[in-house]
Amino acid sequence: LPEHTLAAKALAHGMGAEFLEQDVVLTKDDQPIVVHDIHLDTVTNVAEVFPDRKRNDGRYYAIDLTLAEVKRLRATERVDAKTNKPVFPTRFPPHKSHFSISTLAEELELIQGLNKSSGRAAGIYTEIKQPAWHQREGKDISKIVLAVLDHYGYREPNDLAFVQCFDVAETKRIRQELNCRLRLVQLLGATGWPEGGADFDHQALVKAVSEIANYAEGIGPQMSDVVRGRRDNGDPILTSLVEVAHQHGLVVHPYTLRADALPEYTESFDELVKLFFVDAKVDGFFTDFPDLALQARDRR
Repeated sequence: LPEHTLAAKALAHGMGAEFLEQDVVLTKDDQPIVVHDIHLDTVTNVAEVFPDRKRNDGRYYAIDLTLAEVKRLRATERVDAKTNKPVFPTRFPPHKSHFSISTLAEELELIQGLNKSSGRAAGIYTEIKQPAWHQREGKDISKIVLAVLDHYGYREPNDLAFVQCFDVAETKRIRQELNCRLRLVQLLGATGWPEGGADFDHQALVKAVSEIANYAEGIGPQMSDVVRGRRDNGDPILTSLVEVAHQHGLVVHPYTLRADALPEYTESFDELVKLFFVDAKVDGFFTDFPDLALQARDRR
């Protein structure tokens, strides 16, 4: 199901996901909604409903619609912005059924309700999307999102919640200026992250990780920042990132392990999970297949 719908989160909860992720952006009237990124055209029928709302770049932005307008849209499995073809063609057919985009509040209420009715305790893992872009548009997304989390009882370090962000300056601000006590995770992208050959430059890696440890409790690297492939004898090529992060007290949650998009160095999802949990010793990971991931992890 489209990852930004309540139906998808209910299904993931039922599959045993220990934390459920919310990618959050703002609407025109400052409502935090759960959607993959700041654009709507790859995950909804916005071009049909509001054809005049596209910007000069041809894209449709959530920030240009009110929540009431967003609720008029039909959410769909993600498609490529250029080809309009499904990013993951074997998943739920795009533009089928009547799914809608949820607000952050609606999703938190769903998760808490499912926790009560099921007796499970699934946590939340909220990502603040493109805060600098929102700020240029006149909106403080971090302050708004943290207020919603606080309203629903997510405010202390031992709460079942993580807050993540790619923006280093903003993650620091969330801790130091906005005084967030929740566990923070610094997401790591390709740009600006020290890398050298099969492994990172050790001195640069230690410096970067030690700086992150001053304001965050964890890191969210790309899969390729943890595992680079296999040697000729079949042994995995692991970077020193997890080891260094653990030395600085940080948890490591790489993204995104997918059964329908296996890297070339694995032949099965079970093998991929083993590679990250057993060989690389990560503390957890993001996946679109929580049931398969938990089964594979528990077998190990």
